[in-house]
Amino acid sequence: MNKIDGLKFKEMLAGGARALEINRSTIDKLNVFPVPDGDTGTNMHLTIASAMREVNASGSLLVDEIAKAFSSGALRGARGNSGVITSQIFNGFSHSLEGKAYITPKIFAECLKRGSQIAYGAVMKPKEGTILTVIRIMAEEAESAARGKRVEFESFLARVIEAGENVLQKTPEMLPVLKKAGVVDAGGRGLLTIFDGMYRTLVGEELVLLSGESVTVEPATAPALDSSDMLENDYEHITFQYCTEFFITHLKNEVTTTAIDKYREYLATIGDCVLVIGSPDLVKTHVHTNNPDRALNAALALGELDDVKIENMVEQHRRLHPEEEKSKAAEKKEYALISVCAGDGMRDIFTDLGVDITVSGGQTMNPSVDDILEAVNRASARNVFVLPNNSNIILAAEQAKALAKVNVLVVPTNDMPQGIAATLAFDSEASLGDNMDNMCDAITGVCTAEITHAVRSARMNGYTVREGDIIGINAGKIIAKNSTVAHVMNGVLKKLSSGKQMCTLYYGEDVSKNEAEALTASLGELYPDLEIACYYGGQPHYYYIISLE
Repeated sequence: MNKIDGLKFKEMLAGGARALEINRSTIDKLNVFPVPDGDTGTNMHLTIASAMREVNASGSLLVDEIAKAFSSGALRGARGNSGVITSQIFNGFSHSLEGKAYITPKIFAECLKRGSQIAYGAVMKPKEGTILTVIRIMAEEAESAARGKRVEFESFLARVIEAGENVLQKTPEMLPVLKKAGVVDAGGRGLLTIFDGMYRTLVGEELVLLSGESVTVEPATAPALDSSDMLENDYEHITFQYCTEFFITHLKNEVTTTAIDKYREYLATIGDCVLVIGSPDLVKTHVHTNNPDRALNAALALGELDDVKIENMVEQHRRLHPEEEKSKAAEKKEYALISVCAGDGMRDIFTDLGVDITVSGGQTMNPSVDDILEAVNRASARNVFVLPNNSNIILAAEQAKALAKVNVLVVPTNDMPQGIAATLAFDSEASLGDNMDNMCDAITGVCTAEITHAVRSARMNGYTVREGDIIGINAGKIIAKNSTVAHVMNGVLKKLSSGKQMCTLYYGEDVSKNEAEALTASLGELYPDLEIACYYGGQPHYYYIISLE
C-alpha cells in the first residue's frame, strides 16, 4: 500500500486513541518525580479522546476534514503540557492535509515536519529530551524514508516509529532528571503509543500493552438515546444550532431497514434530538445539527427530499428575547478572576477572596483548554485574569486565551499559594496593566513547599527514597525525607524559613483538623519568630501545602 484514504486514516486514528487509552496508566507511572500525581498518560488520553469525538461527530470520510476535526477536538480537549503539545502536532497534520484526498508517505512526512514545527513554536523554552525531540526525529526520519518511488506505507511508518523509539531511549541522556528517575520521557512514550496504535491498525495487528501483552479491542457502541426529551429545546445552552426537518420520499429500491438504521446512527454522530420514523415508502427526519448539509446529503443517498425546513434556533432565541440579549451584553463587568484549584477547602478560600469562578483541577487532573475557555465565557467580563496554579496548566490556559472572544490575561502562577498571593494583589479599581504587574510581582515573593508520600523508590537530589516515605518538595526538588509528616515538616521549615515572617499551612483531605492544629502548635514552639496559620485545603495526595512569605 502506497497511500491511505480517509476511511483508513480514520481507522488508524481510532487505533492510536485506543492504544493510548489502554496504556495511559503505564505512561502515568513514567512521571519523573516519585509523587502520586503522574498524569501524562491521562492528559494525553483525554486530549486524543476529545479529538476522536469530534472526528466521529463530523461523520466525514475525507482526509482533510478528518484531520481538521481531529485537530480541533484535540485543541479544545487538550490537558496539561503534554496534551497541548500533542494537539499542536496534529494541528500540523490539519495544515498539511488541507485539500488532500489521500495520504502518501511523502505527505505523511510533511505532516510530521509541520507538526514538529508548530509544537516547538508553542513552547516558549523548548527542551530536548522530551516529546518535542521525539516528534522532530520522527519527522526527520520520515523525510528520508519517503524518498523514492512507490514507497510502501507499512514499511515507511514502521521505520519512522523505530526512529522515534531509538531517540526515546536516549532521552535519559538528554535530561538528567530522567536518568536519575530511571525512566524515559512520558510524553514521548505517549506519542509513540499513538503512532504504534496507528501502525498496528494499518497492518491489521492487535494492539498491545507496553508490557507486550496483546489486547482485544471491543467495538465501540453508541450510547442509547433518551427519547423522553428528544425534541426539547434548551435555547440558552444550544450545542447544535439548526433544527432540521424533512421527509425522504421515493426511497431507492435497494434501501433496507438496516440502511435506515445506519442513517439514524449517522445522524446521532452529527447532532442530537434525532428522530427517524416512517415506513419503506416515507421517512420523516428531525435532527438538531450544526451541519444540516451533511444530514441532507445522507438522506439523498436513500431517496428524494421533500418539505425541507431548517431553522436557526440561536436566531430564534435572539428574536424572542431581545431584551435578554441586550442585558447579557450590558451585564459584562470590567474584570473577572478565574482560579484553577484542587480541594474543596482551597475552592472556598479562593471564593472568599473574590475569585469569580474556580475550575477543578491540579496535579492529578489538569483541566482541558475547553474547561478553561468555558469558565472564561461564563465569567461574563471584558477582561478575565486566569490563575492556572500549576506549571502544567499554563500552556492550556494560553491556548484558551487564544480561543477566547474577550481579553484574557494568564498570570503564570505555579501553585495555589502563588494564586492566593496574586488574588490578594488584585484591585478592582486599578488599571489592567497595573493589576497584571502587581499580581506577577506578588507571586515572586511566595516560597511554596509540599509534603506528600513517594509512590515508588527513587534517588533524587541526594536523597534515596523508598515507596511510602514521606517527602518534602520545593521548586521541583526533594528537600526533606523521613517516616513521619511532622519530621518532614520540620526539615522543610529548617531549610526554607530563614528570613520569612509568615508561614501558612493548607492541610489536605487525608489530614484531620486535630492533627493539623496539633502540628501547628508544635511548630509554633519550634519557630517562635514565625507567624504560623493553618487552614483546611482539602487537596488530594498532599498532606500539606506550605506557603512562606
